[in-house]
Amino acid sequence: MLMHVPCVCTHFSAYLTLPLVLVFCFLLEVVVHDGVIREKPTTPEEARKFIQGYSQSHAATIGSVLVTNVKTGTRREGWDKSEVYFHKIPNEVVESLIEEGNVFYVAGGLLVEHPLTSPLVEAIVGTIDSVMGLPKALTEQLIKDSLQEP
Repeated sequence: MLMHVPCVCTHFSAYLTLPLVLVFCFLLEVVVHDGVIREKPTTPEEARKFIQGYSQSHAATIGSVLVTNVKTGTRREGWDKSEVYFHKIPNEVVESLIEEGNVFYVAGGLLVEHPLTSPLVEAIVGTIDSVMGLPKALTEQLIKDSLQEP
């Protein structure tokens, strides 16, 4: 999927004296809950259903990263998965999150870092940066790999 993304910047590689690395974090990140892929909720009803579904349950986040060394054209890609387990999410928290509106801009309406939801996270299997959309360790490894001589 990621290997088909065109990189216009490779045309400028002849002008580069130092390695230049582009990092694409495709926010094709999705949330999977009960075997169903969830993207950004589009209505308050859908957001409510998503968030209430996480209550005393868990969800997985899956995201991908593509790194391109512009000088050499070398590309490295990978994906990462984390799981988030929740305590009971009170209805007033659900309604406050919907009213604020940020849940409409994230996959699955999942905001683990939000002050209202972070105390309700029972456990994260994986890393918070992966849940939020950019897995640092994977990104660093892909950058290192893309800088290796072909």
